[in-house]
Amino acid sequence: MRKIRKILAGMIPEYSLFPLILAFSFNMAVYTGARLIAGGWPHYNIESKLDRALPFWPPAAAVYLGCYLFWIANYILIARQKKEEVCRFFWSDFLSRIVCFVFFLVFPTTNIRPFVEPEGFWNQVMCWLYSIDAADNLFPSIHCLVSWFCYIGIRGKKDIPVWYRGFSLIMALMVCVSTLLTKQHVMVDVIGGVLLAEICFCIGKRKGVPNFYRRLLFSGGERGQNAG
Repeated sequence: MRKIRKILAGMIPEYSLFPLILAFSFNMAVYTGARLIAGGWPHYNIESKLDRALPFWPPAAAVYLGCYLFWIANYILIARQKKEEVCRFFWSDFLSRIVCFVFFLVFPTTNIRPFVEPEGFWNQVMCWLYSIDAADNLFPSIHCLVSWFCYIGIRGKKDIPVWYRGFSLIMALMVCVSTLLTKQHVMVDVIGGVLLAEICFCIGKRKGVPNFYRRLLFSGGERGQNAG
């Protein structure tokens, strides 16, 4: 346990370990919890003509699935910021998932997925993806939400190289496009995810962090340190 903590301490400040763990756990709880509660409820299809006109392109799954590495890298970069910045970012992240959970229950959405021929590597990848990820919890898109957080969390940070900030913007946009080309989401889902990230990030920066969340983050971190 101590060796693991030493390795992590070289990458992430101790005050950021619990916020990262909480962010991951809460995201999973929101996604799976909404599916368990509303999975059998009527769902709305908000596909547009533009969505139906977009091509289905299975190789886009490379970006759709590969973005998890992007998320890990950027959330670690964000977790290395100053304590107050970390607190504000992860409060924004937490708030966005609460909003997602409300939408997943109040306005459950779905879409129509194409039939995928089993021949070909990327077709097989898409068949596997469809088999493990039901067409629900679509609006707003958490894929787009998290990817946009990865960009705005380092946007304007002069300690992050300009080229990487530019790459993060391009990668976030590519993820948004990949959700459409894999037919995992529709345009409204993408727009909703990006706007929600911006709104919650703005709230976190301007309105401050509620005391209950600040205590949760850093008392949780202290408990983890004492346990170690």
